[in-house]
Amino acid sequence: MSLPHAILTALLEKPSSGLELTRRFDRSIGYFWSATHQQIYRELGRLERAGHIRALPAPVPVRGRRKEYEVLPEGRAELSAWVATAEDPRPMRAALLLRMRAAAVVGAAGLRAELSRHLALHQAQLAEYLEIEVRDFPVERRGTEPDRLRHLVLRGGIETERFWVEWLTGALGELGAE
Repeated sequence: MSLPHAILTALLEKPSSGLELTRRFDRSIGYFWSATHQQIYRELGRLERAGHIRALPAPVPVRGRRKEYEVLPEGRAELSAWVATAEDPRPMRAALLLRMRAAAVVGAAGLRAELSRHLALHQAQLAEYLEIEVRDFPVERRGTEPDRLRHLVLRGGIETERFWVEWLTGALGELGAE
């Protein structure tokens, strides 16, 4: 149920076309809530049919023009209600952890290389998040509540990546050399 809310959030931040939304998902929201271009376009249609968004009128009708969407009051109300709704955390699903559990049964050949690969990916993601923090959230720009909330989302990503870097480093140390 969260994809429509992610789209409503993005559209409230800035009315956008479907293509612009998919690019914004790739650059920001997608760090913590991924969606394919097809899922985004399908959800835009649902939101429009539900009366939560509308395509902005074109100044000049042009065939093949991208629709730009904005959130209607019903969509804002839906998003506000969702923000206020309690939701329990979901169990983590991590294929790497399942792979390690399977390795305990069938053998760990190649597992160390996969753990090293994951470590490098998490280190790179952590570095990217830290660059975003320096660029987009200098201390003097954290004064408003919206900026503090956006920064907290980024901090969640930073701390998650730090966890994985630390955990994978420890796991590789425990497993020793192949």
